[in-house]
Amino acid sequence: MDGDPAVKARVAGLLESGEAAWCPMVRLELWNGARGAHERRVLADMERELPELAIDADVWAAACVLAGEARKKGKTVPSTDILVVACAFQHDVDIEHADSHFEVLKSIRS
Repeated sequence: MDGDPAVKARVAGLLESGEAAWCPMVRLELWNGARGAHERRVLADMERELPELAIDADVWAAACVLAGEARKKGKTVPSTDILVVACAFQHDVDIEHADSHFEVLKSIRS
């Protein structure tokens, strides 16, 4: 999979240490970008190994609140990013990322 080598190294470390998890939105985004059989095999392996953080009614409610807070502060953030951050907040986990929108959303919540 393509991407920033530093981010890939951080993610690899989390995978190796057993600290990694994902939510359905992240899984979908990765599958949407998968190119070729190798990447699909890697994602299939991840599906078998990674814990999945549920996107339940509480996460959806938190995402709606977070979206409103972002809008009030004049921040335009993709809905997918709002959902991922709300999921992390609800499950009390950190997000490993290279996306400035996540930092914007984390600052709104703080």
